[in-house]
Amino acid sequence: MKKNTYSAEAKELLDKMTLQEKIGQLNQKLYGFGIYERNGEEISFSQEFEDEVEKYGGLGTLYGLYRADPWSQKNYENGLYGENAVKAYNKMQEYVLEHSRLRIPALLSTECPHGHQALDSYLLPVNLNMGATFNTELIHSAYSVCGKQLREMGVDLALISLLDVVRDPRWGRSEECFSEDPYLCSKMAEQIVKAVQDEGVSVVAKHFAAQGECTGGINASAARIGERELREIHLPAMKACADAGVDGVMAAYNEIDGVFCHANRHLLTDILRDEMGFEGVVMADGCAIDQLNVVTGDCVHSAAAALRAGVDIGLWDEAYGRLEEALENGYITEEDIDRAVLRVLELKIKRGIFKHPLLDENQKLEDYSYEKYPQALDIARESVVLLENRNQILPLSKEQRKIAVIGPNADAVYNQLGDYSPQVKREKCSTVLDGVRSYFGDNVVYARGCGVFEGTQEEQTEAVKLAEQSDITILVLGGSSSRFGEVSFDANGAAISEHGVSMDCGEGVDTSELSLPIEQRELAEKIFATGSKVITVIIGGRAYALDTIAEKSDAVLYAFYPGMQGGKAIAEILFGDVNPSGRLPVSLPRCSGQLPVYYNYKNSYRSMHYYNIPDGAAYTFGYGKSYTEFVYEDVSFGNTEVALDELHKNGIQAEMTIKNVGEYDGYAVPLVYIAGEQGSVVRRAKELKGFKKVWLKKGESKRVSILLPAEAFAVWNFEMEFKVEPGRVKLILEEMGQTVGSETINLF
Repeated sequence: MKKNTYSAEAKELLDKMTLQEKIGQLNQKLYGFGIYERNGEEISFSQEFEDEVEKYGGLGTLYGLYRADPWSQKNYENGLYGENAVKAYNKMQEYVLEHSRLRIPALLSTECPHGHQALDSYLLPVNLNMGATFNTELIHSAYSVCGKQLREMGVDLALISLLDVVRDPRWGRSEECFSEDPYLCSKMAEQIVKAVQDEGVSVVAKHFAAQGECTGGINASAARIGERELREIHLPAMKACADAGVDGVMAAYNEIDGVFCHANRHLLTDILRDEMGFEGVVMADGCAIDQLNVVTGDCVHSAAAALRAGVDIGLWDEAYGRLEEALENGYITEEDIDRAVLRVLELKIKRGIFKHPLLDENQKLEDYSYEKYPQALDIARESVVLLENRNQILPLSKEQRKIAVIGPNADAVYNQLGDYSPQVKREKCSTVLDGVRSYFGDNVVYARGCGVFEGTQEEQTEAVKLAEQSDITILVLGGSSSRFGEVSFDANGAAISEHGVSMDCGEGVDTSELSLPIEQRELAEKIFATGSKVITVIIGGRAYALDTIAEKSDAVLYAFYPGMQGGKAIAEILFGDVNPSGRLPVSLPRCSGQLPVYYNYKNSYRSMHYYNIPDGAAYTFGYGKSYTEFVYEDVSFGNTEVALDELHKNGIQAEMTIKNVGEYDGYAVPLVYIAGEQGSVVRRAKELKGFKKVWLKKGESKRVSILLPAEAFAVWNFEMEFKVEPGRVKLILEEMGQTVGSETINLF
C-alpha cells in the first residue's frame, strides 16, 4: 500500500489559495469545444469561458477543446486542427494564467478511446478490435503514436476506455471493451498506459468499475453482483493500470449492489488507493455527480458524497460548483477539499505545465499518416477473425473474374470507425469496396442493397441482379456506431437511442436483439438464393448472433470496427496477402435468449443449456481460423506435483513446440487457461492466464514458453483474501478454440 507524499511546491501553493480558488481546481464545468469560435484563422472565446475563469481565479481542467464530432458541432469548417489548434491552446492558457492570482495553468483533458477525438487525428480500430489481435506489443506501439500526437497538441489528460469488461453484448458500449476476459483486458490496458504516459501524456483510465456488468445490456444500469465477482472480473484491469503508474481514473455511472461508483468510498478509496496503491486523480464522468441526486436529494449533498468517496475532479456537473455550500453546511471539511486539490496540483506539477505552459507555435507539426505509421493498419490486419472457410474458398484467387461487393457496410467509412470518432477525410480511408477494387478495378461491381436498418426494394433488386451476374459476392453486413446521421444527444454526449436512428451500437444505443436487422437478413437470403459464392464480412461493434447467415455463407470474416484502413486490411485477407490471425475476444451467441454466453462461467451450473438449442456459444472466445495449419508438439507444464513455495518462487512454465505445417506464413496464437478443481469457493470453468502471438513461416517450428506466475493460480477465497490455495488445477493449452494440450497438477 502506498500513501501520497505531496511535494513542497504543491503544499506551498495550497497554503496560498483561497477557498474559491481551491474549488475552482476541482471543477471541469466547461465543454471546451463550446467556448470558442473560429472564423478563418481568427479565434475568439466566449463570455462563459471568461466568467468561469473570473469566478474561480483560474481554471482547474478544461475538457475537449479539440473535440470534433456531430455532438460538439465542430468540423473542418469551424473546428481546431493544425496551427490553429496550437494557437487556440496558447490563447486559452494565456488567458487563464493572466487571470490566475498564483498563475496556475489549466489541465487539458480530451477523449482518446481509439485515438484522439479531434480533426486530423491518428485513429485506431476500436478496443474490441484490438483485443482480437492478442498482440500487446502492437497495441503498445500504436498508442505510442497517439501519445506523441496528443503531446504535440498540449493534451494533459487522455481519457481512454481501459477498464470495462463486456459481459453482455446487448450493451452499446461493448466496442469500448477489449474482451469478455479480465486477463486479456488487463494486458491491453497495461500496455496502453505505459505507451501514452511514456510519451509524456497522463492517462485517465475509464470506467471504474463494473460498467460492463449491466442489467439487461442497458447502459449505466445496475451491476447486480457481489464483491467476489467484482474482484475476479472487473478489478484486474484497474490493478494492472495502477501497477503501471496510471495518473488518473474516471469513475463509472453505474451502481454496484446499490451504491453508485461516484459515492463509493470502499471502491474509490479503500480498494483503489489503499489496496492498489493508486496515487493519481479520480475524475467524474460527465454529469455523473448530479445523478447522485436520486439518492442524496440535491446537488449539494451529491457533491459532498462524491468528494468524501474520493472523486477529485468533476465533469460538466452543477454539484462541484456548490462545494462551498457543502462546506458551510458541514457535509464536508476543508481538509476534504485540500486533499483533492493537492492531487490536482501535484499532477499539474508532474505534467510540467508550470514551467512550460505554452506550446511552441513555430513547431513543425508531424504528419500522422498511415503510410508513415502503419500500426493502425497492422491492428486491422491482425484482428479480423476467420469464422468459416468452407472448401477452403479463401483466399480468393487473383485471376480476373467478376466480383460483386454488396451490403450496407461495403462502402460506408463511418460505419467502420466506431463511436467517439471525429470527422475524417475520405481520401485517407479505405472501405471494403476500395480494398477489393485495388485488386480488381473495374471488374468489381457494387450495390448497397440496403442500409443498416433501412432499404428499398429497388436497392435490393439491383444487388441481387449484380450477384447473379458475378462469380463471387462479397457481402458486407453489420452495424454502425456512426454519429454522422440523424442522431440526437443527451447532455453527456451519449446518443439517444430511438427508432430511426442509424446507429445500432455506441454509447446510449443498447439492443434487445442480437441478430442483424431484418433488412440485412432479407438481403442476405436473396443473395444466397442466387447461387453465387458468398463471402460474408461482418463489420460491427458487438457480438452478433449470426443465425443462418454463417451457415449459408461459403466463408465468414468478422471485423470489429477496423478503423480508417479497415477495408484495405480485409481485402488483403480476402486475396491472401495477409493470413487471418484474429481470435474472438468475445463469444458469439446463438441467440439473444442464450445470454450470458461468456466462456468463463462458474462451475456451479451447467452453462447455457436449453432444451431447444445446442449447448455453448456459436463461436467461443479464442476461436478463429487460419489459412495455414499449426501442429503443437512436446507440450509440457512441468511437474504434476508443485509445492506452494516453489510456485511462488518460480511460477509454472507452459512449454510447447509449434510447427507451421501449412502452405502460408502466419501467426499462431497459443492460449493457456487454468481450471481450478478444488478450493474454498466456486471456480470458473476455465480462465485465461497466458498467451502469445508467434510468427511462423511456412515449414518453420519454434519452441515457445509462456510463464504463469503464482498469482495466476490465486483466488479470492472464503475470507475475501487473494491467495493460492492447495488442490488440483487443470492447465489447458488451446489454439483456434481447440485443446492441443492439458495437464492436471496438484498444488500442496
